Amino acid sequence: MAGVKYRSADVDGLKVFYREAGTADMPTLLALHGFPSASHMFRDLIPLLADRFHVIAPDLPGFGQSEMPARSEFAYTFDQLADVIDRFTQVLGLERFAIYVFDYGAPTGFRIAAKHPDRITAIISQNGNAYEEGLSEGWNPIRAYWQEPSQTNREALRAFLAPETTRWQYTHGVVDETSVSPDGSSLDNFYLARPGADEVQLDLMGDYKSNIALYPVFQNYFRTHKPPFLAVWGKNDPFFLPPGAEAFKRDIPGAVIRFFDTGHFALETHAAEIAAAIRDFFAC
Repeated sequence: MAGVKYRSADVDGLKVFYREAGTADMPTLLALHGFPSASHMFRDLIPLLADRFHVIAPDLPGFGQSEMPARSEFAYTFDQLADVIDRFTQVLGLERFAIYVFDYGAPTGFRIAAKHPDRITAIISQNGNAYEEGLSEGWNPIRAYWQEPSQTNREALRAFLAPETTRWQYTHGVVDETSVSPDGSSLDNFYLARPGADEVQLDLMGDYKSNIALYPVFQNYFRTHKPPFLAVWGKNDPFFLPPGAEAFKRDIPGAVIRFFDTGHFALETHAAEIAAAIRDFFAC
């Protein structure tokens, strides 16, 4: 088994960092991270899949080791993130691939899937939402900013960027908090503390409403193309609720839904179980 490689791709002049494991003759799995993380969230999962998949896990623009252009030069919207990752797959020559999507990675990946349905071999969603019933009341402060994009409502969202909030996202809903390494949240907080990163993240929170506006488009894609679908869901997630996972079965009746007794960052506590679920799913 080949080890994990750490590379960068030039995507139309933008540096996109990514992790790669497995070999190109294996089925490709494109793993898309969420907020406020980066591809390091897959650090435990990738080695568990590298003998079966060609795993590619990029950092979204503005996250992790990928470039963070100035807001005056780059619009931090989910349409833009999806366009960059779409081009990234083309630069790497990825013609057909499964997607593993989490949190922000879901609306990014679902845009690509709806645009190129013939390129998507399967979807794995780890708390990656596409239905309104999946959104908890934890979104209310962000909803307020969508409805009235005032500076006051924008400033109220800075609480989501606080170091203690990042740690809370990792530990909320976890049975044993001592099982959650501090490494992930510490690295996330390092990236969030970079000059300008706060405004980038606030821009994306404001634009999240565009994802909800596209839910009917995503659902039509699911209903029309019925990609093989596996949900691996932390059932105690404070942001994305279990009904959001179950809702996929409305449009993809054959979807496999698996719940794990953990929180938002399910891979921190259940990487081995999720890897086993993925291997079982693709063995079907």
